[in-house]
Amino acid sequence: MQIPIKRTLDRIPGGMMLVPLLLGAVINTFFPTTPKFFGSFTGALFTGALPILAVFYVCMGASINVQATPYILKKGGSLFAVKIIMGILLGLVFGHFLGEAPIAAGMFAGLSTLAIVAAMNDTNGGLYMALMGQYGKPEDVGAYSVMSVESGPFLTMVTLGVAGLSAFPWPTLVGSILPLALGMLIGHLDREMRAFLSKAVPVMLPFFAFALGAGLDLNKVWQAGLLGLGMGVAVVVVTGIPLYLVDRLTGGNGVAGVAAASTAGNAATVPMIVAAANPVYLEAAKSATIVIAACVVVTSILVPILTAWLAGRQRPQPRAAGTIAGTDVPERV
Repeated sequence: MQIPIKRTLDRIPGGMMLVPLLLGAVINTFFPTTPKFFGSFTGALFTGALPILAVFYVCMGASINVQATPYILKKGGSLFAVKIIMGILLGLVFGHFLGEAPIAAGMFAGLSTLAIVAAMNDTNGGLYMALMGQYGKPEDVGAYSVMSVESGPFLTMVTLGVAGLSAFPWPTLVGSILPLALGMLIGHLDREMRAFLSKAVPVMLPFFAFALGAGLDLNKVWQAGLLGLGMGVAVVVVTGIPLYLVDRLTGGNGVAGVAAASTAGNAATVPMIVAAANPVYLEAAKSATIVIAACVVVTSILVPILTAWLAGRQRPQPRAAGTIAGTDVPERV
């Protein structure tokens, strides 16, 4: 007996990414000791997001044509610029009204400028690359090598005007690019290796998604309540619309822009790091961490669905039998 698992997943928008991600999140939320209980290879499935992503980088890099480097710089640079500009604009607006402290009471209690800027600034790189590996071009995946500059507290601190950051963590940035560059080099030197490695890209998607989901706690959404849910939706809408438009203006079809409209998991660590650099944000950091964690979960669910939906609309529709392509004129027999 055959069960059409793949066919079913393919019918769900972003199913190959979304279903394993939700499965991992459910297990982590209700059975958090599972990886430790089983250990060994089973435990590695829950905790291996980074190693899988590293291999994903190499294989995806091998499928990229080196001649497409200008496109990567243009695409990554434009998406990066949009995220940063939106973070700065929102920081200026909400900083003017809220200052450094969070809202103390009411429906928006816990909302702060720090939470808004940190949630908007940092794209979930693993999610973006996995979605582009399925719905985009290899060059679109490579664009994250530029966007990875968003990672960590650096740009959030700059946006908030926090002083005291001694140095930019360039080794981390270089380390995030090296696997992709290695793959590009291998693929450029040997076409057979390019064909061999590129086949592994779609295979790794569900495994990476499961490990990513295993790091999410659905209780965070419940703790943050409607505020966290609303913030997650706001990240997708507020950053997704300009990202979509810029992607279209730079020669894309908008899919890469929507795929970048998420909040990275490491963004939840940013508020406490910022507060350590400037204690004036200490009170805001407590609630901001919970709100941002909710944004990670919400955007990890919404972005794959929207990306898959938009990618489906971009596919050319098959022409009706007996007509000339692009017209309604019947073909001559």
